[in-house]
Amino acid sequence: MAANRLVVASLFLCCLAGTCYGDILFSSLKRTLDVTASPKQGQVLKAGIDNITVTWALNKTLPAGTDSSYKTIKLKLCYAPISQQDRAWRKTEDHLARDKTCQHKIVAKPYDASNKTMHSFQWLIERDVPEATYFVRAYALDSNEAEVGYGQTTDAHKTTNLFEIHAISGRHASLDICSICFSAFSVVSLFFFFYIEKRKGKTSSQK
Repeated sequence: MAANRLVVASLFLCCLAGTCYGDILFSSLKRTLDVTASPKQGQVLKAGIDNITVTWALNKTLPAGTDSSYKTIKLKLCYAPISQQDRAWRKTEDHLARDKTCQHKIVAKPYDASNKTMHSFQWLIERDVPEATYFVRAYALDSNEAEVGYGQTTDAHKTTNLFEIHAISGRHASLDICSICFSAFSVVSLFFFFYIEKRKGKTSSQK
């Protein structure tokens, strides 16, 4: 009996620790960063080919000291709601530890509190980024790498400033051309050898 109580108490303490340190709610974060991205609404980009330029800065209307705990800015590529439908592996969760909205890291940069101007980063879209509709979000992290603020390129309902990324097929145009030429050569060669064999057969019968 005592052992069971010890197990229950241990589980309770683990859950309490997780609540205190691991379960940060997105709804608890303040939108403190102004974030923009180069793609226009509805623009289509190609993975492995096109670039995205992201800019971010602390909102100037906020009181001094808002960013006192900021140590890192992490930029992430996030799925828009239209690309989350019927896809549980992209589901949005308020608990950031379980949230699957922003699965693709763009970059993490040290936060410079003395520089209040716009920062920017140009990112070549990685080849393995899935085809979907996206927006960009920036998280401000503290010294424990916990999220303490955010900003994003879209509105709260994630309906504006969305862009599409099309995945590459994995085949180059020159490979397709070579494949077609090889196939055509194979067909021509087949007919040529068939013609030669037929003539040999006629010559043999005439003898």
